[in-house]
Amino acid sequence: MKRIFVLFFGLCLLFQSSAIADEGMWLPSLVHKLNEGDMKKMGLELSAEEIYSINNSSLKDAIVALDRGSCTGELISSQGLLLTNHHCGFGEIQAHSSVEHDYLKDGFWAKTKADELPNPGKTVSFLIRVEDVTDQVLEGLDEELSFNERKSTIQKRAFEIQKEATKDTHYDSKVQSLLKGNRYYLFVYETFRDVRLVGAPPKSIGKFGGDTDNWMWPRHTGDFTLFRVYCGPDGKPADYSEDNVPYEPKHHLPISLKGYEDGDFAMVMGYPGSTNRYKSSFGIEFTMNGTNQARIDARGEKLEILKGYMGTSQKAGIQYASKHARSSNYYKYSIGQNKGLKALRVIENKKAIEKEFTNWVNADSERKAKYGKALDLIEEAYEDTRDEEAYEYLVETMVRGPEIFYFSYGAKGLYEALKQDNQERIKSNAEQLKAELDEFFKDYDAATDAKVTGALLKVYDENVISAYLPTFFNLVKTKYKGDFDAFASKMFEKTVFADKATLSEFLAKPKLKTLQKDMAFQTALEVFDMMSILGSKMNETTEQLLTGRRLFVAGLMEMDKDKKFYPDANSTMRLTYGKVGDYVPRDGVHYSYFTTLKGYIEKEIPGDIEFDVPAKLKELYYAKDYGQYADADGTLHTCFITNNDITGGNSGSPVINGNGELIGVAFDGNWEAMSGDLAFEPELQKCINVDIRFVLWTIDKFAGATHLIDEMTIVK
Repeated sequence: MKRIFVLFFGLCLLFQSSAIADEGMWLPSLVHKLNEGDMKKMGLELSAEEIYSINNSSLKDAIVALDRGSCTGELISSQGLLLTNHHCGFGEIQAHSSVEHDYLKDGFWAKTKADELPNPGKTVSFLIRVEDVTDQVLEGLDEELSFNERKSTIQKRAFEIQKEATKDTHYDSKVQSLLKGNRYYLFVYETFRDVRLVGAPPKSIGKFGGDTDNWMWPRHTGDFTLFRVYCGPDGKPADYSEDNVPYEPKHHLPISLKGYEDGDFAMVMGYPGSTNRYKSSFGIEFTMNGTNQARIDARGEKLEILKGYMGTSQKAGIQYASKHARSSNYYKYSIGQNKGLKALRVIENKKAIEKEFTNWVNADSERKAKYGKALDLIEEAYEDTRDEEAYEYLVETMVRGPEIFYFSYGAKGLYEALKQDNQERIKSNAEQLKAELDEFFKDYDAATDAKVTGALLKVYDENVISAYLPTFFNLVKTKYKGDFDAFASKMFEKTVFADKATLSEFLAKPKLKTLQKDMAFQTALEVFDMMSILGSKMNETTEQLLTGRRLFVAGLMEMDKDKKFYPDANSTMRLTYGKVGDYVPRDGVHYSYFTTLKGYIEKEIPGDIEFDVPAKLKELYYAKDYGQYADADGTLHTCFITNNDITGGNSGSPVINGNGELIGVAFDGNWEAMSGDLAFEPELQKCINVDIRFVLWTIDKFAGATHLIDEMTIVK
């Protein structure tokens, strides 16, 4: 298959009938038109205006995108206090940790605002408004235009719309394609750049269950972290400064201690990253056999090596905690998704939809002329998957796998400057690389990276056709007799990029000859050259693929005029609604809709990296010291599930009851419905949430940070 270089970022069509109210990632600006009636029948007490408003404060003003969409957070006080997931703040917690101050192990709680920790580069973005600009973008465009003409016109119009939307303001904006290029919306944001760490539980709470419990129910994880948003004295975004003040949001979420019952209304607002619900059967096959399999093969090897190193010392565990967590999350996800796609017969279901579409198209000559080529174009783009498979394996084994290649490739600018003997550029590039050394080597072990390199090069060699092997593979097979570990060992021995002192010495007096002979740098050049080659090959059918998908979606919308359509997730704000409830994952098994602290204690494995239980938590449990956070049944609920439609990016999203009050924080999906990004499964798909009462109990009773509780709006 020859596919577009960034195919996996594409949007696809999603639709639903009003009978299944829990499916759908809806634009909050359209709730009044599409969803308000259904939501009120299910238990919503708010108006659409109270959810999304431009002129008045509303729920949207309390919801933020972290780092422009990697996670979601919500404001829970008038002083800019922000709640999100522990795993969303894991990188910051790890970055601030050391052997002397191990915040991953012990947790962190700022006693005063002066103790809150800055996080350079971290941002939160508030949605200001959404506007349908489809008519402005697509006016006058028809199928007579070439693909490039259409693309160029749309880009120019989108740029002008963005420019007009943000003139004379500090806002930023983006026109985004929805429904495969059939709709366009303008999103305007205000982004704050001073975000400080306020509190985090120890990982024995925030990451309880580790990889074993990841994507699983029942769950007992206190997956939360607290930050605070700061602004300049004028209330506007500003870079970090001691003069900055806590941001006063237009709205913050009140917190309910009343809990929930089976069947209660629940909605989730956040920034889901990417779904592809109407990806074709051809695309599903590639996802399973290409994307997911490459991830499984490469990350399985990498994680074992990282785990081995992390167990050697406390320092090693801190160094690689965030790296291991990032890699393991979607390793397990890919395994679960493949299993779910097979079990739910998603490919067969996709083919049935495509057959129905084809019959509808062929039944009318006008429809056939308009949409007849849609599926043919898509199928042709998937005729040969070897290019894309090689690309996926290259990314997993050499770009995201070892760190040495990406890091050393950063010296390419210096390399080109040295070849040109451009002293100004040489100095500039060398200084830029010097500035990165402390951050890179703080959490880096060269011996571990060498093991990862050898293992993953072997994975690539075993799974990719010879035409797509970079030329250094010939060297490995001749000089090193196919021993990738030996090649990696020699490369790390000879490179200047694996040791901070050696690299610093080189950058003080950089020489062209050094880079020309450096094994890691020269290998990295070959890696990224091959990445470019594969990218070019996949781009050869961009026109037919994107045109086919746009026409397919347009045809489906015409074929099902009475159905409500919603766009795939694309890191813009969405609202989903559903109910609290249990489920039956398989024959003879019934899962309750909530868990309690008792289950947390039952899972204890003293000293285990995943299931160790803090001594103080056990003391509070056996004393039944739950305070005002106990449920009406006398227990402390830890987590609960709803049937809200979520995906990656929704991590940290608020779970809100019908009165607009916070009852939980979304942090995971369930194993039985890992196919959800490609096909929603209404009977099995669940959103796993940490109970807000467990969050507050941990802050108050466990950590003693009662001053944080005092600034929240609590509803009893």
